[in-house]
Amino acid sequence: MANRGFLVLILAAVVVFTLAMSTFTVRETELAIKFRFGEIVRADYAPGLHFMIPMVNNIRKFERRIDTKNYPSEQFLTSEGKILRIDFYIKWRISDVGTYYQAAGGDREIAAGRLGSIVKDGIKGVIARRTIQQVVAAERAEFTGEILKLADDSTKGLGLQLVDVRVKKIDLPEEVSESVFSRMRQDFDRQAKRLRAEGEESAEKLRSEADRQRTELLAEAYRESEIIRGEGDAKSAEIYARAYNRNAEFYSFHRSLQAYREAIGTDNDVLVISPDSEFFKYLNRANRR
Repeated sequence: MANRGFLVLILAAVVVFTLAMSTFTVRETELAIKFRFGEIVRADYAPGLHFMIPMVNNIRKFERRIDTKNYPSEQFLTSEGKILRIDFYIKWRISDVGTYYQAAGGDREIAAGRLGSIVKDGIKGVIARRTIQQVVAAERAEFTGEILKLADDSTKGLGLQLVDVRVKKIDLPEEVSESVFSRMRQDFDRQAKRLRAEGEESAEKLRSEADRQRTELLAEAYRESEIIRGEGDAKSAEIYARAYNRNAEFYSFHRSLQAYREAIGTDNDVLVISPDSEFFKYLNRANRR
């Protein structure tokens, strides 16, 4: 019985070991290749648990995530024949793990070196079509887009995807640095003057339009005020006329009292008028009574 139990334990251990050797796990961040006696038989594994035949198959795993590689300064010639020293780095990932293994043997340094050569050729082509000033003033998206487009077909042959190319630094030759920057300053000054002139022109148009609208509003307001004043004067004259026609004598007397109030009794005023004048008509009448 003891020997049988020991045999069962051995068999169970063999089964567990065999199962362990027959399975492998692929993570979300990994790519895997299955080999049979050194020959690739499958390279499209999804994340999860998978099976293989021990001693016949072996598995190699590679990083799925984006990798970054810095490259030292390289010299490039512009369309003017001037030398630029450019520091850059690239971001890349494995797109086809089978092609990647066949092209670079699964060595990331070898793959990065070949990818760097492809990118350098792309940069060389982009720089060769531009002057120094155009290189310095170029938009990053435009510059990078051309390099990615030029390198796309070659990187597919390596089983790689070129994600991004970034230029870290551009060193100009000392003899042309000052002249380039001087031309750039002059260009920026011209652009600033043009924009300033356009702004002043727009401002003048706005001021002219505002002045015109102001003049029109004032003229319209003055016209309406004159109309209202005329209507008021006409209404006032009408009211005065009706009052006068109703009792002309009282109206004349009321107006004379207003004239006396305004002309007589003020300090330091001297009024020289004949007592028989029409001004004292009502006062003379009161004296006669």
